[in-house]
Amino acid sequence: MSFQKLVVGALAGTAAATVLWDGRFNGIPSSTALNTWSWSNQVGPYQYYIHGNGPVTEYVNLASSYKNPADTASTQGIQITLDKTAVWNSDNMIRTELIPQTTAAINKGTVYYHFSLSHTGTNAPSPNFEHQVGFFESHFTEMKFGLLSGEQGATSDNSLRWMVNSQTQWNTTFTAGVWHNIAYGIDFDGGSVTFYHSTGSNPLTKTAGPVSVSASSNGADWHVGVLGLNQTSAITTENWLWSGVYIESGSLTTSVAGPAGAGASSSAAASSVAATSKAVAAPAVSSAPVSSVAAPAPTTLATLVSSVVATSAPAAASPSAAAPASGDLSASTIQELYNWISSLLSQLEALEKRTGSSSADAAGDDSDCDEE
Repeated sequence: MSFQKLVVGALAGTAAATVLWDGRFNGIPSSTALNTWSWSNQVGPYQYYIHGNGPVTEYVNLASSYKNPADTASTQGIQITLDKTAVWNSDNMIRTELIPQTTAAINKGTVYYHFSLSHTGTNAPSPNFEHQVGFFESHFTEMKFGLLSGEQGATSDNSLRWMVNSQTQWNTTFTAGVWHNIAYGIDFDGGSVTFYHSTGSNPLTKTAGPVSVSASSNGADWHVGVLGLNQTSAITTENWLWSGVYIESGSLTTSVAGPAGAGASSSAAASSVAATSKAVAAPAVSSAPVSSVAAPAPTTLATLVSSVVATSAPAAASPSAAAPASGDLSASTIQELYNWISSLLSQLEALEKRTGSSSADAAGDDSDCDEE
């Protein structure tokens, strides 16, 4: 029965998704905590060494106003700032970047790199030069914004692009106040990357790909931040907002609300599933066209339901299966819930068949009476 497949399928997929690394800064009061990290003291969620010579608060800040309001699993977002002092290692570039600090297998198998991007319009990113955003060291996949290096016939470009192997696979206008929710679906073993995207509170949807690529990472080269290819001193301050930064394996979490912390089930909506059968409401999805615009070489589901509606089980159904205990939905609890609902629905299906059979017999008896 389709209802059973919907509920059981959603729960089964949810239990399979796991957060490998959590970069959402939950429980960290200030970006100054980044100062505790060093090569000899590798603590916290991030490596912090790619930045200018100013204090950390000049380049990275945390606040609830910096996050996507729909990202309810995050308590705050990250503001990444570029200015003319944000020069690292004497490069002729401006950059503020964080690197995941983890030993988890974020560079193996199929994994999903999640993040959301926005800006407010105040200290907006400049469209006059190329920005490399959320990139790997080999640049096999990344976001870019602004006039691409080497682009001819234009002086500015307000496009936010998803790039694979230096080729634009998708683009859109980077408008102030709009949150762009992004996930790279990377198959490191199979050599492909898929792009998932939505805006605002809409769930992620597959937007482009998979694209074949030589996906490579040492697990410490994904740059959460921005590198600007500005070779002049005319740069003004830019503020980039980041939200919902985490990496997961298993199935993709499409809800922008986000999952619980590392090692937990990847469905924030799971806690709203009561110990009874419910009808599933399919969430709306958004999609964007794929662009074939080329760019020059760089320099360097399980979706659990977003809402649950009224109980649909018939009043006559009274299965004896016991509901799982209430509380936080760990992976084991979700599996228990899955098993219970599967048992419940099997009993409902059997009851439905018996009811249908009884109705058919009754109809036959009525027919015999009519013939007499």
